[in-house]
Amino acid sequence: MRGKAALVVGLVAGYVLGARAGRERYEQIKAQAEKVWDRPAVQGQVEKVKSFGVSALKSVPGVVWKGAKSVTNAASGSGTVQERAERAGRAAKQSAGEVADVVEDSVDDAKQAEKTATARAKAKSGTDSSGS
Repeated sequence: MRGKAALVVGLVAGYVLGARAGRERYEQIKAQAEKVWDRPAVQGQVEKVKSFGVSALKSVPGVVWKGAKSVTNAASGSGTVQERAERAGRAAKQSAGEVADVVEDSVDDAKQAEKTATARAKAKSGTDSSGS
């Protein structure tokens, strides 16, 4: 029984000491990350990416609206119910393809912007660290 008690006391002591050391290290890492995040160069790149993302995705609602109008026009035209439904279905497929293309283009543009921002940040940090 004494062996079990000693084991439990050892585990508790190890946990407490480890948790304290772990918390201190976590706080150090967190402080360093915040310093990097708050650097003007990093925040400048963050703002560029944010504004690019907003401007790139502004085209999506216009394409969706155009598609909705196209489907509505196809469904409300003349002809039998089946003909109108088929026209609306074709218009919906075409519109979905156009929306997918615009979203894909926006994603590709955002990825390219991210690569550019990352490369600039690496180049900048290399310049900063060599000068320090």
